[in-house]
Amino acid sequence: MTADPGSSVTGMHAITIPQPGGPEALVWDEVPDPVPGEGEVLVEVVASAVNRADVLQRQGFYNPPPGASPYPGLECSGRIAALGSGVSGWAVGDEVCALLAGGGYAEKVAVPAGQLLPVPEGVGLEQAAALPEVVCTVWSNVFMVSHLRPGETLLVHGGSSGIGTMAIQLAKAVGVKVAVTAGTKEKLERCAELGADVLINYREQDFVAEIKQATDGAGADVILDNMGAKYLDRNVQALAVNGRLAIIGMQGGAKGELNIGALLSKRAAISATSLRARPLEEKAAIVAAVREHVWPLFTGGHVRPVVDRALPMPQAAEGHRLVEESGHIGKVLLVAP
Repeated sequence: MTADPGSSVTGMHAITIPQPGGPEALVWDEVPDPVPGEGEVLVEVVASAVNRADVLQRQGFYNPPPGASPYPGLECSGRIAALGSGVSGWAVGDEVCALLAGGGYAEKVAVPAGQLLPVPEGVGLEQAAALPEVVCTVWSNVFMVSHLRPGETLLVHGGSSGIGTMAIQLAKAVGVKVAVTAGTKEKLERCAELGADVLINYREQDFVAEIKQATDGAGADVILDNMGAKYLDRNVQALAVNGRLAIIGMQGGAKGELNIGALLSKRAAISATSLRARPLEEKAAIVAAVREHVWPLFTGGHVRPVVDRALPMPQAAEGHRLVEESGHIGKVLLVAP
């Protein structure tokens, strides 16, 4: 439960969006403290991270779901400050990271207990803010929905992004061949350092031809796509027989033409999902699966957060500029004062 942002009671600071617009629309302001409801905990935020969804919210295109915090921020790390009624298994002072429907760009946030994760072994509390959204997105789409299996080939568009850097690591950890697209030599080199096997510069190369060549003509078993319409037809061309296309973004547009015949000939499947508006029980199931299957990989050093830089949270506008310019590799963090 969140406090009414119009209340006269104040108690913390958060990034607000008085009017949609450019990065300058983000305002660090004093706002009411959130109050944890039944089944929620109050987290004192140490850090959050910038996601493309936050940029869309700032622009006025992606409003929070009903009942969610009005402030941007889909993940955070911090310490539990208070427990709502009915919460068990957590204690005040526990260091956690959390998947959010909003509110991460703030000094405090109320979080459903089912969306909490302990900080993984070997990861610092601040860096843990880079994990919940990307790990839950990759695990739910690539493994739970698309059922990527050892020995298969995964193609990740935007391999140097927060999502991409995590997808590379998780896929390699389970024995998958990974191909990535990125727009610069530096980004491709960083993807290679994380384990990517096939490096495709989308500005200079045709990813369909490159993935076919790298798989002896077979194509990719799973494609993780953040582009949407722009890549839809070519993604289907790049799929292997029985391939699965997982669409998680629309950076290349929302409406595209689909060749049903090509999809049928490959007996392929297309899924499209988002996390933010899912019911609490679905989010909790994804978080539980991540804790079971992914968190142990941090212990062995097989997976790690990739952080481009950390900025003070009041400088969120600069973080948004960096993400919109796509010059970053991994995640851009916002650290609470």
